[in-house]
Amino acid sequence: MLMSLMRGTTALVCLSLATPVLAQDSDPGFLGTLILTGGKRDLSFGTALSRTVVDDTEIADRQASTVAQLIDSVPGVTLVNGTTPQGSGINIRGFGANTTFGSDQKIAVQIDGASVGSEELYRIGTQLFTDPLLYREVEVLRGTIGSFAYGSGIVGGVVRLETKDASDFTDGTPGFGGSQTFEFGSNGNGRVSSTNLAWMPTERAEVLLNYSIRDQDDLTAGDGDTIGNSAFRTPSYLAKGKLTFGQDDAQTLTFSHSRTLADDKDVPYDQFETDAGSFGNVDRLTDTTQTVLEYRFDPGSDLVDLTVNLSHADQRIDYDYIPGSSPLEGTPSFAFLAGTVTADQRYETTKLTVTNRALFDTGAVSHDMLAGIELQRRVRADNTAAGAPGGTNDRAALFVIDEMTIGQVTVTPALRYEKSRIESATDLAGVPNTYEKDALMGGLALAYDFGNGLSVFGSAAYTEGLPIIDDLGTSASAQRRIGQSEKSRSFELGAEYTGSDVFAAGDTFTIRGNLYQTDLWDITSYTVAGSMSTELARVDSQGFEIEASYGMANGVYIDFAGHLGDGTEINPDGSENVWRNSPADRAQVTLGRKWDDRLDLSWEIVHAADRRDALGADLPDSTVHNLRATWTPDTQGWLKGSEVRFGIENLLDADYVGHLSSPSRKAPGRTFKMSLTKTF
Repeated sequence: MLMSLMRGTTALVCLSLATPVLAQDSDPGFLGTLILTGGKRDLSFGTALSRTVVDDTEIADRQASTVAQLIDSVPGVTLVNGTTPQGSGINIRGFGANTTFGSDQKIAVQIDGASVGSEELYRIGTQLFTDPLLYREVEVLRGTIGSFAYGSGIVGGVVRLETKDASDFTDGTPGFGGSQTFEFGSNGNGRVSSTNLAWMPTERAEVLLNYSIRDQDDLTAGDGDTIGNSAFRTPSYLAKGKLTFGQDDAQTLTFSHSRTLADDKDVPYDQFETDAGSFGNVDRLTDTTQTVLEYRFDPGSDLVDLTVNLSHADQRIDYDYIPGSSPLEGTPSFAFLAGTVTADQRYETTKLTVTNRALFDTGAVSHDMLAGIELQRRVRADNTAAGAPGGTNDRAALFVIDEMTIGQVTVTPALRYEKSRIESATDLAGVPNTYEKDALMGGLALAYDFGNGLSVFGSAAYTEGLPIIDDLGTSASAQRRIGQSEKSRSFELGAEYTGSDVFAAGDTFTIRGNLYQTDLWDITSYTVAGSMSTELARVDSQGFEIEASYGMANGVYIDFAGHLGDGTEINPDGSENVWRNSPADRAQVTLGRKWDDRLDLSWEIVHAADRRDALGADLPDSTVHNLRATWTPDTQGWLKGSEVRFGIENLLDADYVGHLSSPSRKAPGRTFKMSLTKTF
C-alpha cells in the first residue's frame, strides 16, 4: 500500500525542490537531532523520527489563538473544529481528535512532562486548554516509532510542549528581565496581553512569572456570516523556578505550575457546533492546571544523566444547564440528555517518570541508551450520565531505547512494557469491578548515512492501546472493549538530504520525505458507521509526508510542507469505506526574505484537497493565503528590545469549512493581526 502513493508524491517532490538552512547542533542521540533552518521553521534531521519543532519565534509569528492552530501546519496534522480552546482538537495521521470525541487515546500530549488532554469527552475538544504564549517550544513526533518513552497505544504521535524559562529573558545572567506582548485581531476583535517577569538572583537560581489573557468575540466567516460559539475569554498564568546546586553544578531542580481558566455563560454544550442544538446551552466553568517537579543529576559521566519528573494534571469542568435553551426540553429525549448537560466532570493524572541516559561503547558499537520507568495514576470522577464512567487507572511501565551506531549505520531498537489496572468508582452489577491488562510493545529503526549529506531510514513499530476508564460498563459491548487491547503496527521508509552551496554560492538546502503505513485491529474505539456497539474490524492508513527548506545568501527562503494519504476502514462483514478520520491532502509553501535579524517578510499559501466534513460529506478544495511581517528595530533608543508583527490571515476571504469540522463551523474569514512585544 505504501507504493500506491508513489505516483501522488511526484508533484510534492517537484514543488519541494524549488524550496532553508543554517546548521546548529542539538543534543546527540535518538531523541536528539541536527536542526537546520533558513526560513520559518526548524527542520530536525539525523534520526528515523518524523519530528517537527515549532520554536518561540514561530509561535510569536503565527499569533495563534490555540495550540492546535499553531501546529496544524505540520504535515499530517489536522485541526478539528478549531478556533476555540474548548472545541479544537488535534488529529495526527488520522488519529487523535475525531468528529465525536476530543481524543481517541492514540496521540499523547504533554506539558513539561505532564500528560494532558486524554479523556474521551463527548462533543468536547482535546482538553489541551492552555495559551500558546506560555510556551517556548512545541515538538510534534508523528507515528509510533518515537512514542515508546511517552506511552502505549500511540498511533498518531506525540505533542510535547515546553514552558518558557526565566533565562530566556535574562540571557542566563543574574538580574531582572521580562517582556510585554500585546496582540490584536480584527476578526472577532481579538485582544491578547501576555506579561513575563523574570529574575535570576544568581547564576544558579531563576524565577519566571507569566500572566496571559486572551479575549475574543464571535468570529466572521469568509461569506460574512457570524461563526456562532467562537467567542471566549481565557486568563492563563505560569509560575516556574529552577535551582542549580551540588558539586560542579551537576544537579538541578525545576518547578512549574500553569493554569488556564474559562468562565463561559450561556454557551452551547456541544463545543463542535455553533448553536445550542438538541443539548441546549450551559454556563460552563473550565479550570485546567499542570504542576511539575523535575530533578536532574548530570555529573558529567557518560553513564549517568538522571531525570526524575513528577507531574500532576487536573481538569475540572462544571456545567449549569440554561432552562429553555434546548428545543427538546420537556420530551423523553431530553430526559436522556439532561444527565449529560448538568453533570460536572473532573480528571486528575499523577505521573512519576524516572529516566537515565547513558553513552558507552561495546567493541565497535557506540550506544546512546535511554532507559526509564513510569508510574501513573489517573482518577476520574464518576459521570456515567454524561457517558464518562468514573474510576481509577493505575499503570506501570518500563522502557528502553538504545541508539547503536556502527560506522555509517544506526540501529535503534525500542521496547516498552506496560501493566494497567482499572477499578470502577461504582458497583458494576453482574460484572467485575476491576480489570488488569499488560502488553509488551516496541520497534526498530534503521538509518544509513552516505556521508555526503544524504541518508536513508526506515522503521517498524508495534504498540497496544490498553483498556481505559471510558471502557467501563455492564453492557456486552463495554465488557468486550475492556477485555481486550487495540493493536497497531506501522512501517516507515524515507530519505533526507542536506547541504550548502547546492544551487548557488552560500545557499543551504534540506529536504526530507517519508512514506508510512499503519494497520489497526482488535478495535475498541471506532464503531461501524451508524452503529453504537459494533466495532470496525480494521483500519488501514498510509501516507507520504515531506518537509523541505531552501535559503539563499541574500536572505530569500522557501519552506515547504506537504502530505498525501488515504485510509480504509473495514467492517466485520468485509465491506470497506473511506477511513473517516484520514487527513486531507495538503501542500503549504512559504516564500519570504529576511534582512538580517531586522525584517522578515513572508507569503504563505496553503492548499488542501480530498477534504470531508464531520458528517463525511465531500468538501471542495480550499486555498488560503497568509501574509506575515516581523520587524525588529535595530536601535539603542526606546525601541531597543521591541518586535512588531503584522499579519493578514485568509487574505482573499475564502469561504470554506475545515477538514473534519462540523458543517456549521466555517473557518474564519480575512483577519488582520498585529502584535507588539517589548523585551526588557
